[in-house]
Amino acid sequence: MGTPTGPKTPLIGSKSVKEDLACDLPRRNDLDGSGNLSEEALAGFAKFFLTTCIGQVSFMEELIQPNTLRARILNCAEDEIRNNYMPLKSDKVLEAVLYRGELPKGDVGDLLNISDRGARRITSALLQSGVLTSKSPRAPLHLAFPATLASRWMPGLFLNKLSTN
Repeated sequence: MGTPTGPKTPLIGSKSVKEDLACDLPRRNDLDGSGNLSEEALAGFAKFFLTTCIGQVSFMEELIQPNTLRARILNCAEDEIRNNYMPLKSDKVLEAVLYRGELPKGDVGDLLNISDRGARRITSALLQSGVLTSKSPRAPLHLAFPATLASRWMPGLFLNKLSTN
């Protein structure tokens, strides 16, 4: 994986940015909108703003790599299970939350084909590890992005080592 190139937008302070931000200029002539302000300048600002937004989204997409996020999360869960940091079948719960967006706590037992007590044990371990979150004891489970796993789940988002040069 290469280093993300960042958004392709002009630097703040450059002449073109100042021109693009000047969206409240007075009207230039009778063909430049119907109010006191320039419609042409507003359209230029809107184009600049949307181009900047698209650049930022592209930049973040390159860092996060959403197409492989599911595989990274599940590989990490398998490693955690193998090293006894997560209970068995935790990866199945994470996969269900990834696909559904949320998972009612009562569905964990049926999903894993285990007792309610076993489901509560797995759910509790995932909540305690910070991998899942829930707003209340009865609220559904949602995926969390704990800082402890950020470098494994989203490797391009954070630098592993800071350069001292």
